[in-house]
Amino acid sequence: MRLVIYLSCCFITCAFNVLYGETTWPTWRGTYATGVSKQAKPPTCWSETKNIRWKIPLSGKGHSTPVVWGDYIFLTLAQGFGETAQPERANAPGAHGNLMEVQKQRFVVVAISRQNGEVLWETICFQDMPREGGYASASFASQSPVTDGKNVYASFGSNGIYCLDFTGKIIWFKDLGQMHTKHAHGEGSSLALYKKVLFINWDHEGASFLVALDVKTGTEKWKVPRDEKTSWASPIVITHNGQPQLIVSATTRIRSYEPGTGKLIWACGGLSDNVVASPVYGSGILICGSSYNIKSMVAIDLDLAKGDITGTDAVIWQRKQQTPYVPSPLLYDDTIYFLRHYQGYLSQVDIKTGKTIGGPYKLGGLGNIYSSPVGAANKIYVTGTNGTTVVLSHEKSCKTLATNTLDDSFSASAVAVEETLILRGEHSIYCIAKK
Repeated sequence: MRLVIYLSCCFITCAFNVLYGETTWPTWRGTYATGVSKQAKPPTCWSETKNIRWKIPLSGKGHSTPVVWGDYIFLTLAQGFGETAQPERANAPGAHGNLMEVQKQRFVVVAISRQNGEVLWETICFQDMPREGGYASASFASQSPVTDGKNVYASFGSNGIYCLDFTGKIIWFKDLGQMHTKHAHGEGSSLALYKKVLFINWDHEGASFLVALDVKTGTEKWKVPRDEKTSWASPIVITHNGQPQLIVSATTRIRSYEPGTGKLIWACGGLSDNVVASPVYGSGILICGSSYNIKSMVAIDLDLAKGDITGTDAVIWQRKQQTPYVPSPLLYDDTIYFLRHYQGYLSQVDIKTGKTIGGPYKLGGLGNIYSSPVGAANKIYVTGTNGTTVVLSHEKSCKTLATNTLDDSFSASAVAVEETLILRGEHSIYCIAKK
């Protein structure tokens, strides 16, 4: 199982874009929490020798997707140092494929210039020996940061939540305790940001909860318990009929909360264990997917959502095949794009009816896929762990436009801003732009 992900989403209003345009990608799924940039026009083709504005090595490992504000690219990483040792929970119940020995880690936030690739600063937030070894192919920095243009907020989970200004100075720090994930596979849920409040999903094998923190001070505004075991899905905040909803997808229930109070609005069952993919919202419909012990994708009409809506007419369609596990769905116009499990089979589905528009298309040469698909300029970008990105047309019966390969492995999702595509690899980060 891969914990990449998940990284957090948030809803930013249209007024924000009027003021700033799309020189931003403030959360791991972008300005609209859908994986789409409405204005970016990144290249279709690239290689190690073509359309690379810059490529720089990274000083540590992380699978978190970068976020962008103007010229600033922010990302998190972990730097191993010192002797190796066995973490406390290397032999957690059900553990498989885990790292049995690890080094101490420095948990770092990095700022890079999007224009020229200069590392503007690196701030070490914390350093210690991880208590859980984590899955061998995951990372100790899988949660994506989020920014509001003034500060950047980074989650290292059990190692703290941090607020830094744009010079790299730590403004505040919050310790939420120790998370114990299923099989000790590591942490991955990212932050959501809405109206000067951060939201953190803390689903694990202990007492799970959802918490809201004030962005100015890190103080707790509210905290609600959750009847959930480990999930890695990141929360999103959407606005439906003028009312905001904070939505978290998980095993027992998909739940919607009032962002201001934490009061439950509605809940819906029907997903699998080990929920990883974040939801997407559009046209009044919420889409949630999972694929572990069962395959399930559900579509919820938010006009009808109140109380426990499991098995009611509020669930307007459900799919039980080809559903996503690690990669989150992409919502482009009224089309949902999603990958089967974490494999190279892409489906197109109408958000309103659930009917298949096209696919599943077999995308060759990608290997496993832990990043989420991204959309821009009527194109779909799907990046595999083996360094290859397939670019497809956004249309009925979408066609492959290009297959591009770089000398790295990619688990973070692509970021599309203006004329650039940012790809964060295991070893390097690339800025792709037409030359």
